[in-house]
Amino acid sequence: MSKIIQIMGQDNVVVALHPISKGEEFTVGTETVVAQMDIPQGHKMSVKPIKNGEDIIKYGFSIGHATEDVPAGTWMHTHNVHTNLSGEIEYSYHPHVVPVAPVEPETFNGFMRKDGRAAIRNEIWIIPTVGCVNDIAKKMVKDNQDLVTGTIEGLYTFPHPYGCSQTGEDHAQTRKLLAALTRHPNAAAVLVLSLGCENLTHEQFLAELGDYDPDRVKFLTCQEVEDEFEAGRELLTELAAYAAQFKREPIPVSKLVVGMKCGGSDGLSGITANPTVGRFSDLMVARGASTVLTEVPEMFGAEGILMNRCVNEEIFNKAVKMINGFKNYFISHHEVVYDNPSPGNKQGGITTLEDKSCGCVQKGGTAPIMDVLDYGDPLVTPGLNMLYGPGNDLVSSTAMTAAGAHMILFTTGRGTPFGAPAPTLKIATNTQLAEKKKGWIDFNAGPVADGESLDDAGKRLLDLVIEVASGKKTRTEEKGFREIAIFKDGVTL
Repeated sequence: MSKIIQIMGQDNVVVALHPISKGEEFTVGTETVVAQMDIPQGHKMSVKPIKNGEDIIKYGFSIGHATEDVPAGTWMHTHNVHTNLSGEIEYSYHPHVVPVAPVEPETFNGFMRKDGRAAIRNEIWIIPTVGCVNDIAKKMVKDNQDLVTGTIEGLYTFPHPYGCSQTGEDHAQTRKLLAALTRHPNAAAVLVLSLGCENLTHEQFLAELGDYDPDRVKFLTCQEVEDEFEAGRELLTELAAYAAQFKREPIPVSKLVVGMKCGGSDGLSGITANPTVGRFSDLMVARGASTVLTEVPEMFGAEGILMNRCVNEEIFNKAVKMINGFKNYFISHHEVVYDNPSPGNKQGGITTLEDKSCGCVQKGGTAPIMDVLDYGDPLVTPGLNMLYGPGNDLVSSTAMTAAGAHMILFTTGRGTPFGAPAPTLKIATNTQLAEKKKGWIDFNAGPVADGESLDDAGKRLLDLVIEVASGKKTRTEEKGFREIAIFKDGVTL
């Protein structure tokens, strides 16, 4: 069992797959490298002398530069490595689009909706249009659990603090996000719950929602009724009768949409879990299915790996607009564009944003990028899509759900318990985490560090995704962990 990995032959650092002790010897290519100090798991060690100012190469790309002269065998981290990144960049399109060979899709046991979309859950959702009715929505969920019978798999609500005292883009994003959740196929039926005086008015919501089935979506404005709980019960009973008609049936995997996210990353994220998800993404695209990649700030420094895979120049230009637009978002708030990674990331071995980004984009596999979506947009083009959204776990996972993701694959090296509205499947980068947090982790990618091939791990993940799509509950679902977070940028009145 190897304790180190040199990801690409030109890399001047290796990654410790397991902790390294001072004095241990390793053969890298034709050279023998002696560790000059203890090096934690997931962290980097130089494999040749590196001069002050020289680039640190990992994944075959620069992830920053050395800030001092170091000998081979040196621990390379935040104390002696600094980012090379700055502000906006001018990009040029050099297409490298390699189609994925098509494969006949397997089937999963899901629900077919009347509009032709598939679903992997058959639930009733209560969507509050304003934070003032959050507790009413929560009490309705608690008081009406008896409606969860037959093929109905749950009754849930998603509290949030917005829908009023917002202006401009924030107000528009809240409206767009909540309408998108209302359209989500995993919700067989939806009660949209309003107060009545909020600035997200019923008329605005209807305009944002567009055409809808009045048997599937119903509305309740609390100020307009004497007893909102009695009125809510009546509407939920009607919605339950509608939802109960759907039953699981075989559906091609090509109907699935899967979001891909990482959080609480460590130095193994880009070596085990994220490339496993990348292999899975390619397997899904080969089957005609769709995957969604977001976390725009965690593409900075590695965007070139993705952008030349855009299927045409129009999509490339949308990707450029997305990347530079997010950089301008930072700059307009007088924030450092590259103030990342987080303290937990650094403790796990990630040194610079380039380091984090090169690992993050591994989730995108090798397939062509078919479209670039704005925040709140629905996915319409099958294949790999990029989505505008931040790195924040809750905000980006909510955005992927709103885009239509049936489930979220979430890789983590540190562990996290949260769940999105869509089933959220947690993937450990290392076996220690998978064994320690069995109540959080659904899939262990740690065996990749000990020799399992990425192809085998990707197929293993595909098999689990089909099980989850067919009804197997994720750890977060078992605990009832579901929440949303809405992207906010502006003034609160």
